[in-house]
Amino acid sequence: MQARVNYYQTSPQAAQKYLDFNMALAQIDVIQELKHLVMLRASQLNGCAFCVDMHAKEATIDGERELRLHHLTVWRESALFSPRERAALAWTETLTRLPEHGVDDNTYDDMRRHFSAAELSDLTFLIVAINGWNRLSIAFQAVPGSADEAFGLDKAGL
Repeated sequence: MQARVNYYQTSPQAAQKYLDFNMALAQIDVIQELKHLVMLRASQLNGCAFCVDMHAKEATIDGERELRLHHLTVWRESALFSPRERAALAWTETLTRLPEHGVDDNTYDDMRRHFSAAELSDLTFLIVAINGWNRLSIAFQAVPGSADEAFGLDKAGL
């Protein structure tokens, strides 16, 4: 696979603003708590090889257990995730797949049992962000592992 377009070079202002948006999100506690699960799960659902590769490596570097990463695709059947993590994963799947008739009340109510309005809003922005990165990476065929050295992901040893 060869990348089609380097969107950082082709659209530097837009890319920088999108990076700034992501850097602002990185400072939020609920995002720090759930970012690896949410970003990896959305990337799996979208079939984004570059982002799956990147977020698995980031999670490994940050100490996420390998078994939890393997169980992420079957999180509903796995005992390795807390109720709060399960709610976040359900929210991630719902917003990534966007049901034809919107978000159902049960899914929203479950989120509100586990997250404040501010946390829910912040988490939703994270899901918006990763879905955007997935679309950029898929459209322009970002090559998995091609940014490992630049992002320090070679430290994962994967």
